[in-house]
Amino acid sequence: MTGVLSSQEIRGLIASAALTATPEIIDAQIQPASLDLRLGTVAYRVRASFLAGEGRTVAERIAEFEMHRVDLTKGAVLEKGCVYVVPLMESLALPHGIQAVANAKSSTGRLDLLTRTITDGGVEFDRIAPGYNGPLYAEICPRSFSVLVRPGMRLNQIRFRLGGAALSDEELRTLHAETPLVNGTAVIDDGLGFSVDLAPSQGTLVGYRAKPHTGVIDLDLIGHYDPADFWEEVHSSDGRIILDPGAFYILVSREAVTIPPAYAAEMAPYLAMVGEFRVHYAGFFDPGFGHADAGGQGSRGVLEVRCHEAPFVLEHGQVVGRLVYEKMSHIPETLYGREIKSNYQGQGLKLSKHFKS
Repeated sequence: MTGVLSSQEIRGLIASAALTATPEIIDAQIQPASLDLRLGTVAYRVRASFLAGEGRTVAERIAEFEMHRVDLTKGAVLEKGCVYVVPLMESLALPHGIQAVANAKSSTGRLDLLTRTITDGGVEFDRIAPGYNGPLYAEICPRSFSVLVRPGMRLNQIRFRLGGAALSDEELRTLHAETPLVNGTAVIDDGLGFSVDLAPSQGTLVGYRAKPHTGVIDLDLIGHYDPADFWEEVHSSDGRIILDPGAFYILVSREAVTIPPAYAAEMAPYLAMVGEFRVHYAGFFDPGFGHADAGGQGSRGVLEVRCHEAPFVLEHGQVVGRLVYEKMSHIPETLYGREIKSNYQGQGLKLSKHFKS
């Protein structure tokens, strides 16, 4: 059956040795429609980001670009502005026809911690060809904050797919008519569009902007840090803000989104023609996100925004991204939300789990 593989099918990949790891994969890594990947014991500081390229291995390219090695076994700091490649504990031996796509986890993206998966012979980030057999690596570039990491930390995740799974716009309209995917009018054009909320129902707080000079964030510490030490509040009383080039913002979607149990979704960037900015580095939405039966009642999408070349005026209701919905091959045994103690079910404007709320 075609579609995104569910948690129980991921367990099947593990049982058949299509998905292996040292040490073995633990249950906590298995999400409704993805598997969390774990950092290994060493980070290679490299001169620049790279892809292995056809016929080349990542290990060969590390040998070309390595500056020094960082032992992670007792914890080590990955410094802001530097590029690191970390071998992951997991490896793949994908069956023919099963492809994979990787993405940063939500908390990773909300820290502006650019994390992408690379593979031997790879010509794209985060895209793994059907039948791939080999190791996995994480390329990590802390953009706003230096971070303390240890082996086994889970910064990115991988989703498996058999055949075509994406819904057409017509199928998306039908699904929305049966089970509303957003509150309000659905903007459907090559996926489900979503817009930015810059006119909150209460107060003037619309987002956060990362401070340029901060301390280190230990990724193991949950609910630990004072947001004021790392973030400036962004307020608006007229439904607009001006994005500064190079700055990183946490904003929130105007729409409350629902992912029904038989579907998954991935956030994709909107057309570059609408503005000089990028939205959302962490793109997976699991089955049950925002779904009433999983404790959601609709959840906002958190937007991780970075402005590029020139200052840009962002206005309330401006469409800034889209969700591509995909069919699940089977409904997962557990849904995003209460059953797996998900951090962001029912969320609004929210920083990563490392900060006090």
